[in-house]
Amino acid sequence: MSATDNQKKLYRFLLIAGIIIVAFNLRPAITSVGPLIGIIRDDVGLSNWSAGILTSLPLVAFAVMSPVAPKLGNRFSNERTLIAGLILLLFGITVRSFPFAALLFIGTLFVGLGIAICNVLLPGVVKEKFPTKVALMTSVYSTAMGIFAATASGLSIPFARGLNMGWQFALIIWTVPAIIGIIIWMYLSKKNKADNDVEMQYVTVSDNRMWKSPLAWQVACFMGLQSFMFYVTISWLPEILHDYGVSMGTAGWMLSFMQFIGLPASFFVPMIAGRFKSQRGIVLVMTTCALGGYGGLLIGKSYAVMVISTILIGITLSGSFALALAFLGMRARNSRQAAELSGMAQSLGYTLAAVGPMFIGYLYDVTHVWTVPLLTLIGVALLVMVFGMGAGRNRYVLD
Repeated sequence: MSATDNQKKLYRFLLIAGIIIVAFNLRPAITSVGPLIGIIRDDVGLSNWSAGILTSLPLVAFAVMSPVAPKLGNRFSNERTLIAGLILLLFGITVRSFPFAALLFIGTLFVGLGIAICNVLLPGVVKEKFPTKVALMTSVYSTAMGIFAATASGLSIPFARGLNMGWQFALIIWTVPAIIGIIIWMYLSKKNKADNDVEMQYVTVSDNRMWKSPLAWQVACFMGLQSFMFYVTISWLPEILHDYGVSMGTAGWMLSFMQFIGLPASFFVPMIAGRFKSQRGIVLVMTTCALGGYGGLLIGKSYAVMVISTILIGITLSGSFALALAFLGMRARNSRQAAELSGMAQSLGYTLAAVGPMFIGYLYDVTHVWTVPLLTLIGVALLVMVFGMGAGRNRYVLD
């Protein structure tokens, strides 16, 4: 085997590893906050609604940065732009680990900007580099995302209290995968510069046709509303379970369990979706699980009901998110459309999602019970079904 063949194999291996490492970085900086939100709130002196900003602020950054990221990728190369995103994430995680309200929010904003860049570029990179394996690669990186998201939720309380290291250490530990990602993508960037035939390029969008596509809007609303459910659950499920009599440590592990139990759905849903022309059946299954999960928390407070509800919620959140990512590639004819659809869907989608944690925190502040917030989540699940039925049709966004 020639040296050139070895270099190509190494590049391809590191490309797949780089995609997975970036996926590792897309959730822990957010999901690690949920179990700690009560501790941070009390330590820094925040209200419930302002504590919800710690989860909502990254989503605002997602909405602002998502349309910009493809243009940055086109101008500076995807590799360099991903490196910039990881550096912003690293900076944000570090800054928000200081126990001052201003730095907490500033760091959280940079966390969101960094994740947004990586969020938007990944579907286009997958479509460009693995055009015949979009479903498989989506399964791989969405599952990788779920593994670290669940791990971060489960380890937050043990790091903060079990090891007596405080919430600051429990947050800053997630700089490690960001540093690893920066190293890998620096190599890929240098290799890309030296070898034009593996360069990944985006085409600058010259019109706003995507924003006039009803199907693109349905994909965007599906992504946004399922993200609304995800980030609300990440932020407040531990508090809900704690109010129902579960210790905060156990509530954190329940949040972690919820995400781990959803990993099979995260892996298999895109692959199953790729085998069918219409994905409406999958949308119905995911919605049924959502209604069962949030409905269970609404009507029952026993430990068994909480566990069953957590399982159903985990399946629907992981499966719906993986399906939303798959839609970005499946509803586009090429990598340009995938990048454009990704930017639009994540911009509009995360605008909707950003409202979630703050709004649910506000509802709880007003009512002092979780009934109205849970009814709100059930209503959102029904809207997810409506837009999912539209997004699941066998069509392309600009046809």
